[in-house]
Amino acid sequence: MSENSDTAQPRAWPFEEARKVVARIERKAKAGRPVKDVLFETGYGPSGLPHIGTFGEVARTTWVRRAFEKISGVPTRLFAFSDDMDGLRKVPDNVPNQDMLRPFLGKPLTAIPDPFGTHESFGAHNNARLRAFLDRFGFAYEFKSATECYRSGVFDSALLTVLKNYEAVRDVVMPTLGPDRRATYSPFLPLSPKTGEVLQVPLVSWDVDAGTVVYLEDGKHVEVPVTGGHCKLQWKADWAMRWFALGIDYEMSGKDLIPSVELSNKIVKVLGGDPPDGFNYELFLDEQGQKISKSKGNGLSVDEWLAYGPEESLALFMFQKPRAAKRLYFDVIPKATDEYIAHLAQFHRDANTPDAAFENPAWYIHGGKPPAEDYPISFALLLNLVSASGAQSRDVLWGFIRAYAPEANPGTNAGLDRLVGFALRYYEDFVRPQKKYREPTEKERAALVALADALESLGQERNAETVQNVVYEIGKAHAIEPLRDWFKAIYEVAMGQPQGPRFGSFAALFGCEETAVLIRRALAGAFLPSSENVS
Repeated sequence: MSENSDTAQPRAWPFEEARKVVARIERKAKAGRPVKDVLFETGYGPSGLPHIGTFGEVARTTWVRRAFEKISGVPTRLFAFSDDMDGLRKVPDNVPNQDMLRPFLGKPLTAIPDPFGTHESFGAHNNARLRAFLDRFGFAYEFKSATECYRSGVFDSALLTVLKNYEAVRDVVMPTLGPDRRATYSPFLPLSPKTGEVLQVPLVSWDVDAGTVVYLEDGKHVEVPVTGGHCKLQWKADWAMRWFALGIDYEMSGKDLIPSVELSNKIVKVLGGDPPDGFNYELFLDEQGQKISKSKGNGLSVDEWLAYGPEESLALFMFQKPRAAKRLYFDVIPKATDEYIAHLAQFHRDANTPDAAFENPAWYIHGGKPPAEDYPISFALLLNLVSASGAQSRDVLWGFIRAYAPEANPGTNAGLDRLVGFALRYYEDFVRPQKKYREPTEKERAALVALADALESLGQERNAETVQNVVYEIGKAHAIEPLRDWFKAIYEVAMGQPQGPRFGSFAALFGCEETAVLIRRALAGAFLPSSENVS
């Protein structure tokens, strides 16, 4: 199997991963086990609701899947697997009717009433949320329920194989357990015929020929089949059994699961299967560099991100450097948004260079078909425009935008119109509360007066480079070195922030005369706290 000529050795990480899967199926073919399709999987624990990590894992897996299809031509499937047969260990904090759930602790999620009152079980409710979440972003997948797989017999053959290799599977896991767990460990968890609970109990015996296990409950021996949903497996053995039973070829997971992946790989080999390929992505950090925890609530939700930036910006954040720890907090949204805009523009500039497309995140984010959207203004510029103009409505902002880019309008620039709404909201919630103006030094004051005069003389100039050159020359003429300190001074004195986009671009957008007025007002102390105002 060889790569298509128009996709020769793309270096982007999804293609690097895809080539691992290509090598995998080539090995299978040489061993006399050709594949008709390749199976990708993502796993989900439905005791909680889908979160930003769920989006990241499914999106990243999808990008590898599409890259594989591009270079191989082999059909693929993606299973979104829900571990909904797990026993409920504790009542979640974020659900209603918590007292209703407490009597059902230990029972499978699909055997517990739905506290929301909308589905036949708590597991079914959260599975529906998962599917709605994935559908919202247009992911192509097949939903798989652990409960259905166990009860319908899909896993029966694999479970009997685990039973046949009971000691070997147990011996793989035992060295990773503490003394207390080793004394009671069994890969099989019987479901009590009496209570319906998932039991973590030692086995008295097991019968490979009968396909049963025996354990003690209330002092009595109880024998149950390992098939038909009468038992489930401990999760590491369960993960391995699922890979083996379904023939999974690729699954990625977080860095924190590396020991579990290694353990499950060993179990798959014990069962006579091939562990899937995959890679471990880094976890997210909060603003202080601490690991994000759902219990701490120190991260962003998908809805929080999408309140201030487009879906494409979130996808780009997930695409970039998946093996590097990244801080996930509100301040990354504008940067990710503008980086997406830059990648989209570059994609269309490279339209006649096919190989370049596969190095561009926009190709992956849009499934190979990025839209022909034009963004004449960056998100950072929009934020500064809101800040300088005091605009509180789309109409006011669009008035400035049309003066700068007459061809732009909400009808033909739908993406930019979305950014206008995001900018208004982001400024109000995050930029305005952090603004801190300062007085200029004497040297800075003289330079800013000269800048205001020069901008005023430029009148209706809308060429950003022309304006930027004027700003440069004034900084150099007043010997403000390095020049980045000059631009920093402009933003701190006139905008109340330490940095911003190219000032020439901002002034051309806002208007040179209007920018001159803004600078003069700042020099007069109009934006300083009242006790510091200059008369």
